[in-house]
Amino acid sequence: MIRSILTSLVAASIFPLLLGCGPQQPAEKTPGIKGLEDAFERDQLVIVTGDGARHSFDVYLALDFEQQRRGLMFVRKLPEQAGMLFVYDEPGVRSMWMKNTYISLDIVFAREDGTVSSVISDTEPLSLQSLRATEPVSFVLELNAGVARRLGIGPGSRLIWVRTGDKR
Repeated sequence: MIRSILTSLVAASIFPLLLGCGPQQPAEKTPGIKGLEDAFERDQLVIVTGDGARHSFDVYLALDFEQQRRGLMFVRKLPEQAGMLFVYDEPGVRSMWMKNTYISLDIVFAREDGTVSSVISDTEPLSLQSLRATEPVSFVLELNAGVARRLGIGPGSRLIWVRTGDKR
């Protein structure tokens, strides 16, 4: 138990070093997606799952209303270690839809402290169905369909994002 507590404290206090560790870390930056590069900043996000595994993703940041409205619409291929992180100023019950989104996604809803509250897996492309969080959240992460299940990302996992301001 002490080891678990120490591991958590060390992980939280030296996060920038974590980005350079682990076999899940891509060796190079994920290639950009045409059409998104000029409209969105990119940054690194680490997800810590319930078993303590760390998974690094190169995410596009949807920070304002226009970016959040656009999301991953019209994207036809998303690199495996990439995603889009929607960041909201205030917690709220967020909903997403798949209008003009051609790829199936996993949608991860996370509270203000980064803990995952719910996941909607394998969404239907081009659907107008509203996909809602189960409680107020501050972050919504979109990943390729099946990634959350394969990596064990679910309720209780934690999103760790330290903004670097990388405009790439």
